Amino acid sequence: MKKKITIQDFKVWKAERRMLNMLNCYDYMTAALYDRTDIPILLVGDSLGMCILGYSGTTPVTMEEMILHIKAVVKGAPSCFIVGDMPFGSYNVSCEQAIMNATRLMKEGGCDAIKLEGGVEMADKIAAIVKAGIPVMGHLGLTPQTASALGGFRVQGKSLESARKMIADIKAVEAAGAFCTLIECAPNQVTEAMMRASSLPVIGLGAGPNCDGYGSGYQDMFGLSGMCPKFVKPSVNLGDLFVEYMNKFHKECEDGVYPGPEQCYASKIDLDIDALLKEFE
Repeated sequence: MKKKITIQDFKVWKAERRMLNMLNCYDYMTAALYDRTDIPILLVGDSLGMCILGYSGTTPVTMEEMILHIKAVVKGAPSCFIVGDMPFGSYNVSCEQAIMNATRLMKEGGCDAIKLEGGVEMADKIAAIVKAGIPVMGHLGLTPQTASALGGFRVQGKSLESARKMIADIKAVEAAGAFCTLIECAPNQVTEAMMRASSLPVIGLGAGPNCDGYGSGYQDMFGLSGMCPKFVKPSVNLGDLFVEYMNKFHKECEDGVYPGPEQCYASKIDLDIDALLKEFE
């Protein structure tokens, strides 16, 4: 069993140039598989709304749904550092609301840290949660919960004004006490500028090749989601393989090949079925 990393390890790993890679996970069985890998960090993201619950986006995801899935992942991957996502509307109203819901994710879900989206405008919420004793991972660049306000799911930092905003965001998140930040969908140079402006460990999701670690979703990597964002390197198309094998199962059932003798249980007695049924006439 691998050694579970701690909050203190993030900056140590950054200094030692060890990869702080983080992948999405939403259920116990997948978490148990991840626990057998070298991946150190799992994110129970609100993307479970689309990947697991069939929502059109992340906005409908509730605290109860997040807690349920965090609990499952925590049980399955005790050797991984688990980050729980704060869902839309669970932290933006007030610092008190943010502390209350972050506490719920930690206490009821059992995760090791929480993640929330936003930079300068959310710095007071991050500071309040950190002051309450809860580790916070930031999320900058493309923030899916507020994607409509950003003009959709688009790369951020493509203009000078936007790049300045992202640099201000990472400095604000660091000053507020976050231990790490995710940067999603940003040009390489903007990510580099953000990293030079801050000492925070950075996990990149479509943010260039110079980050301290990288994030991705296994559904995209394995062809399960039906889509493959530009920043994802496809691995194997398990989606097509799944369909192929399910069709094979269906055909074998139709042809009488399945179940065969090796899939059946034999009786330990010589059962006279007709005689047995007569007892119930």
